[in-house]
Amino acid sequence: MKSLFVAATGMDAQQTRIAVISNNLANITTTGFKAGRAIFEDLLYETVNEPGAESSTGVTRPAGLQIGSGAKIVSTPSIFNQGVLEQTGREFDVAIEGNGFFQVQLPNSEIGYSRGGALAVNADGELVTQAGDTILPSVSGLTGVTNLEIGVDGTVSGIPQGQTDVTQLGTINVFIFPNPAGLKSIGRSTYLSNAASGESQQVTPGTQGSGTLRQGFLEGSNVNVAEELIRMVLAQRAFEMNSKVVRTSDEMMNAMNQMR
Repeated sequence: MKSLFVAATGMDAQQTRIAVISNNLANITTTGFKAGRAIFEDLLYETVNEPGAESSTGVTRPAGLQIGSGAKIVSTPSIFNQGVLEQTGREFDVAIEGNGFFQVQLPNSEIGYSRGGALAVNADGELVTQAGDTILPSVSGLTGVTNLEIGVDGTVSGIPQGQTDVTQLGTINVFIFPNPAGLKSIGRSTYLSNAASGESQQVTPGTQGSGTLRQGFLEGSNVNVAEELIRMVLAQRAFEMNSKVVRTSDEMMNAMNQMR
């Protein structure tokens, strides 16, 4: 019976939706985390009668007869709404207020993009993320630096070890994309670019629609707990309704078998 398979696609889609919601809720305290959304699409239709076709009596049908095959999830894009900025007072914490990403070099030499601004200095005096990924373009010479300041435009300055004057040490740029929703998430609040996202563009913070930098702040997760819980309830109800269709179809099949 077709309804069994149609309902099964609905149950499978809602299971995936619940998994996406669960991941969002699990990351409500993850720095720079962006909530995901499950995007649905209906499946192929079985066309019994074409719309506009003539009936056996020569009358043009005002509508066709098409039977759907269910639903599926076609994508789970990240929603890049701004997260709440949380003041930490730590000089190496930097939040992007607005659009854009930090560019980082991953351990496998790939280039990634992140909103996580909990930065640190490695043994080579370079600015890195908490995962050890180097910020690009590299900002180095930070070992022993005092009075570190990171401007809203990304300018990094401070007093190098053994000196008394403030020196500009480098610049933290941000990178923007034509379609950030197309970025591939690889965990650690880090993304990879691809054909869907388009090529990254390096810009000075605060220019060309990009955000500015806020030293001493971290961007919190943009997950709205109340909204996610509502979506969880709706997904659960949709799953239950599809499971009820399965039970009803099974009862109908049993009734048909008993009639034979």
